Amino acid sequence: MTAAALPAPSPATTGEQPGVRLARSRRNAELSLLLVAMALVAAYGAMVEAKVLDTITADFWMPAAALTAVFLGLHLVIRFLAPFADPALLPAVALLNGIGVGFLRRLDLGNAAPAEREDLAIFAGTGGRQLAWTLASVVLAAGLLALMRDHRSVSRYAYTLGLAGIVLVMIPAVLPGRFSEINGAKLWIRVGGFSIQPGEFAKLALLVFFAYYLVRKREVLSLASRRFLGIDFPRGRDLGPVVVVWLISVLVLVFEKDLGTSLLYFGMFVVTLYIATERVSWLLIGLVLFFGGVYLAYVLGEVVGGPFANFYLRAQIWLDPFADPYEDGYQLVQGLLALGTGGLFGAGPGGGQPGLLPEVQNDFIFAGIGEEIGLFGLSALLVVYLLIVERGLRAALAVRDSFGKLLAGGLAFTLGLQVFVIVGGISKLIPLTGQTTPFLSAGGSSLMANWLLIAVLLRISDGARRSVTGAGGKAARPSGGPPEQLHGAPTEVIKP
Repeated sequence: MTAAALPAPSPATTGEQPGVRLARSRRNAELSLLLVAMALVAAYGAMVEAKVLDTITADFWMPAAALTAVFLGLHLVIRFLAPFADPALLPAVALLNGIGVGFLRRLDLGNAAPAEREDLAIFAGTGGRQLAWTLASVVLAAGLLALMRDHRSVSRYAYTLGLAGIVLVMIPAVLPGRFSEINGAKLWIRVGGFSIQPGEFAKLALLVFFAYYLVRKREVLSLASRRFLGIDFPRGRDLGPVVVVWLISVLVLVFEKDLGTSLLYFGMFVVTLYIATERVSWLLIGLVLFFGGVYLAYVLGEVVGGPFANFYLRAQIWLDPFADPYEDGYQLVQGLLALGTGGLFGAGPGGGQPGLLPEVQNDFIFAGIGEEIGLFGLSALLVVYLLIVERGLRAALAVRDSFGKLLAGGLAFTLGLQVFVIVGGISKLIPLTGQTTPFLSAGGSSLMANWLLIAVLLRISDGARRSVTGAGGKAARPSGGPPEQLHGAPTEVIKP
């Protein structure tokens, strides 16, 4: 069976309006949106300098120009290697990345001596390092697009990637604290002056394995044993995969001392399982298992201590940060005060006091930015994140093969869940976590992993649009070989 013989998906399957041609390239629209995003980044940099320096220097535009050159390079790569990719993904991510670099440069300006501020080089300080990491991340994303011409080809390495993901998750847990622990969470590998957060790359590897595994096992996992309150629950013997992933997430919570990472791994598996089976019961089972494990860890932390003590302390800080606002609760209290000070419209770019926030360049960058752009500005940033997630889910609905649907849906949800975890932590909705805000926070690991995530979504969206209609309106075969030559690439469609 060739790809040309595959029936074109219906509008209900793709999520498109009837009569809309999906195979039209939208690269010019992407270019226009990208230039608008970079203009906003340049304007943000100018406003920061006007507030911090009381003047706008002649080279205020240089960081934005450097970012524009980098993103235009990726745009050209997409134009030639993924011409039918979603046109909104790159501009949205570029805007977030640019705002992150601009805010980190704002921190560098605030920390520099007054006499040196106007002469601060664009590659100096934390902002300069983040600009360099952006260049490396975009090059890595372009390389992935060049190597992975068809998203289904990665399913050949699903078990290898699954094993690699588990190893990457567990390495920080087994290392001594001096090599892996920062601010109480064991999420890092630190050697000399070099550090990397392997969990950021593990989530991508594990998602590939989850998607491949669930494509092969979804029929079994969809079977129901009994119906309760209108919900079909799975058979008891089919709970094995969920229990295994739950145990891994609990081990991450206990030994790596981070609720966010634990929630991220377990959440992305349960949601991918739900997408594969369409069984609400899996979501309910996942919620009961996760919150049950969290409550058990809290009780053991109070009674036993030991490896559970760190989570118990974080939970206590979350419940009442003002009980000890100058010690354990200092970071959360300062974050809440920063958000409150910002109000609706903020103090203006460069007008806040982010230096009072511990780890403002990492965990609490959202609070630092919020003090200066206010609730309205933060809402706009969240809308941009929501747009990225929506476009990822749109690609999942449009792509033909089940593996692509699960992978795109899982990637989009994981990005959204990571934003929820960090924003929920700084706003006291959930206990603080060690997660970084995607594309905003300083650090190479998170930035590189998330740009790889975007590259995969670009490839899947390109395949989805390319496979619907090609030149002359005929069915087109995605690059990378016929479907039957790609292991684990079934062509049946999961109903959205």
